Amino acid sequence: MKYPDIDPVLVHLGPIQIRWYGLMYVIGFVLAFIIMLHMSRRRNNDLTRTEIEDLFAYCILGLIIGARLGYCAFYNLGYYLSNPIKILAVWEGGMSFHGGLIGMILVGWLFSVRRKKPFFMLADLAAIAAPPGLFFGRIGNFINGELYGRVTQAPWGMVFPDGGPLPRHPSQLYEAFFEGIVLLIIIYGLSFRTKVHGTLLASFLICYGGMRFCIEFLRQPDTQLGFVFGNLTMGQILCLLMLGFGFALLLTVRFLTDKRGSAKA
Repeated sequence: MKYPDIDPVLVHLGPIQIRWYGLMYVIGFVLAFIIMLHMSRRRNNDLTRTEIEDLFAYCILGLIIGARLGYCAFYNLGYYLSNPIKILAVWEGGMSFHGGLIGMILVGWLFSVRRKKPFFMLADLAAIAAPPGLFFGRIGNFINGELYGRVTQAPWGMVFPDGGPLPRHPSQLYEAFFEGIVLLIIIYGLSFRTKVHGTLLASFLICYGGMRFCIEFLRQPDTQLGFVFGNLTMGQILCLLMLGFGFALLLTVRFLTDKRGSAKA
């Protein structure tokens, strides 16, 4: 299958460039905000629009800072320790989902303390709002021709501009479908079945971690790291940690819910 080879720059305005990748982020952020507003009203979370706007701003800040620092720490620590000024060079690329997740959790906790709101209530809102951003982010990766998959004989394999002469899995599209569309359907569906705070966050961690772990077997390992442990990449190791935290949180939430139910009985 022919790679579409779309120009990563959407619009040239003199020295200013508007890139598809940046537009994908904007679309993801807008949809995330709309979903947070909708779900907050539907679940009666007692949050005003202003509070949701403030929470959203916190999340974006935590996401960007966490994603950058996470990439520097998880994927190229030695280089950035030797060249600390390069940590600020975000235009050169390098963002980590897992780092962004940690950043969002930290700022979400800070917001919950300052505004005296239940942390897991806020975290569940973010868990529902995240998949569209993941979808459009991966589409942006595909347009950039980055984070492509491993060599394949599959008929839908594509020759990426920077991936050598052999066809490769379009793993960005696999991730966009599973981590974006499928994950949204799962989390949104679960939101109708439970209102116990923390359940949606736990489900997000488990589902994303499992999906990403499997897809990473088809994705080309990072050049500077390769395989970190056996045939596992850094992304897979981080996903295993996500799975562990997700299952631990889900068991904790269920235990506390059962305990409250027993106390009321």
